[in-house]
Amino acid sequence: MLTKIKSNLLSARIYFPEVILFDFIIFFILFIFIDNTYAILWLLIIQIILSLIMLGYIGKKRSLELDEIKRIINNIRKSEYTGSDEIHLSKNLSAIEEDIKKMFEKTKSDIEYLKRLERIRTEFLANVSHELRTPIFAIQGYIETLLNGAINDVKVNKYFLEKANTHTLNLNNLLNDLIDISMIESGEMKMSFRYFNINDYLQTIVNEFQPMAQEKNIELIYHPTHEKLQFFGDKNKLRQVMINLIQNAIKYTEKGKVEVLVEEEQKFGRIIVRDTGYGIPENDISRIFERFYRVDKARSRAVGGTGLGLAIVKHIVEAHGSKIEVKSKLDEGSEFSFRLKK
Repeated sequence: MLTKIKSNLLSARIYFPEVILFDFIIFFILFIFIDNTYAILWLLIIQIILSLIMLGYIGKKRSLELDEIKRIINNIRKSEYTGSDEIHLSKNLSAIEEDIKKMFEKTKSDIEYLKRLERIRTEFLANVSHELRTPIFAIQGYIETLLNGAINDVKVNKYFLEKANTHTLNLNNLLNDLIDISMIESGEMKMSFRYFNINDYLQTIVNEFQPMAQEKNIELIYHPTHEKLQFFGDKNKLRQVMINLIQNAIKYTEKGKVEVLVEEEQKFGRIIVRDTGYGIPENDISRIFERFYRVDKARSRAVGGTGLGLAIVKHIVEAHGSKIEVKSKLDEGSEFSFRLKK
């Protein structure tokens, strides 16, 4: 019993200065208005006893509230709650309850984010290892074949060297894309924003891909906009975006056409790359911007590419305060677009 009283008083010790001040004021008032010293002494003793009883009550209440808070925190630490709606405190602690719920949700969100990052990192390392292994093993195979005697066979030696060289170029492209996406995601990508003429800019890029389109008997069409239209952005980084989108459109289109056009809006302009190619299944559209994600792995490897292009496109477009949008239907084609400030 005494131990409990002592514990309650210790719990209320933070209120001692206020209680002592209050008792002193009462004593001062009694001293002024009452002449009987004996009566003052008894009233003072009663006041001190009442103060101790009040402190004991406050201490008990505070101990119960602290125990309640500790219990909730321990339960959170032991992961006994699946949601913040399971956390309940008494009415007097409603404000703290809300803060604990917010803390719980924030901690839960941070843990889920860290787990997702770890999963992405693991998947990324696995994908990088796989993507690097493919060209390296191919190059190694061709070189070993040449060293084992094929180098003296004029019918195949050039073919093997060309194949090894192709895989070397693929490896170089992969490494460049890995460096690009690493710089983008670490925030080291330097951007240089300025106004530029969009008509001349797109026409030049489209002209570069005309031979590639002609080789596949595909029409590559640029629909010119008015000559003085200017957009605000980083020309070099946006060139990466346009090259990737046009290249993909040609690669995944077997017949028909690829169109590049600009739609003007009040404060923005929308750049569109549209094709009549294979199209993208609806379930895959939300995932095509993930690193190394391939809709059709067999077809993707056949046409080449590192699997990082669209991830880089997404980051560059978002760095311009925009968002890449996709519309697609299987066997009808796809449309990629994003907006830039005028």
